Amino acid sequence: MDLESLIASAQQQGASDLHLEAGFPPALRIRGSLRTAGEPIPGATLLAFARALIGDANWPGFLQRRSADFSRSISGARCRIHVLQSARGIGFAIRLLSAAQVTVEQLNLHPDLKKLTTHQHGLILISGPTGSGKSSTLAALIQEINLRDTRHIVTIESPVEYHFRPRKAYIRQREVGRDTPSFEQGLLDALRQDPDVVMVGEMRDPETMRLTLSASETGHLVLATVHSSTCAEALQRVAGAFPAEIQNAVCAQLADCLVAVVSQRLHFRSDIHLRVPECEVLIATHAVRNFIRNREFFKIISAIETGADHGMWSFQRYRQWLDQRKQWHRGEVSEAPEADMPDVAPVLESASAPASLPPPSPKVVEPGATRIEPARGGRIEIEPEEGGLERILKKLE
Repeated sequence: MDLESLIASAQQQGASDLHLEAGFPPALRIRGSLRTAGEPIPGATLLAFARALIGDANWPGFLQRRSADFSRSISGARCRIHVLQSARGIGFAIRLLSAAQVTVEQLNLHPDLKKLTTHQHGLILISGPTGSGKSSTLAALIQEINLRDTRHIVTIESPVEYHFRPRKAYIRQREVGRDTPSFEQGLLDALRQDPDVVMVGEMRDPETMRLTLSASETGHLVLATVHSSTCAEALQRVAGAFPAEIQNAVCAQLADCLVAVVSQRLHFRSDIHLRVPECEVLIATHAVRNFIRNREFFKIISAIETGADHGMWSFQRYRQWLDQRKQWHRGEVSEAPEADMPDVAPVLESASAPASLPPPSPKVVEPGATRIEPARGGRIEIEPEEGGLERILKKLE
């Protein structure tokens, strides 16, 4: 048993996520539901997987933080991997991504979403719960700009999920933790890099939100994601992340720079045996901007219901459009012809990749952590107990 074969099996079964936990069989999320497959995996095996992926140089940092985020291409699948310590030992949460250059058509999204990327400045928010496809939609919008415009795009992600192949745009992708220490520093750096478009993988804290709003006000088109179930909740969450005494100023800033909010969720359609995104789309009209400026977020719901003429979509109307759709993309990805590529693309692809800077050494190193070797042999059961990772690792020596 190895990680490559587990991921290959998950990919063959059409899984979107793979979960590994010591003493449990692998769990696959297929069409939104979890199901187990195979035999329980020993803790020593998962420990060996983790050490091989993280590497000896970064292993002390993992022991200190008890988690690690990164992306890898394994068995031909692009994966976003989260390694964590749990009560039973080492665990994995692996998201299987598309290795292709995703587009609006390939994600079965409404073609009107392409119009959002024609704006030269402002803020586009992509919202939804975890696992709803926000990152894929964000990548599709960036790819739309890449295929159409000669613009400079800077992405700040944690981790980098989709690798963009330059077509007409000049693209820089930076990963938090590897290429920049934080989203905040990455945004500050991006404003000094002459960007036309900035992509923020996730707005997690008020400082990131503040810098994102500032970037969208200074003549850049900024695309970002936020966790929420509706467009109104996305805006309310951004405003509510700041102290009460400055929320009025934040709402005024948000109203001035907002272009659109897209809230989505994945729904399995039994008639076509496919999970497709259902979207709610809010366009920043004059009325919507006044609602945001006055913090009247509850009025946004009715604005979406009556805003079809402005390109807005409620979940109900979007679902009706899906019901009428006849052609669906089922994952057969074809690259754009090479003739469509400008002269800059071959130059960028032929350039050798620069050596990455070594990650900063952690301030605290666990004694003897780098000398630990995973145990070999039979199955090892690890029962939940207090004491952290040190005791678990001692059992596996």
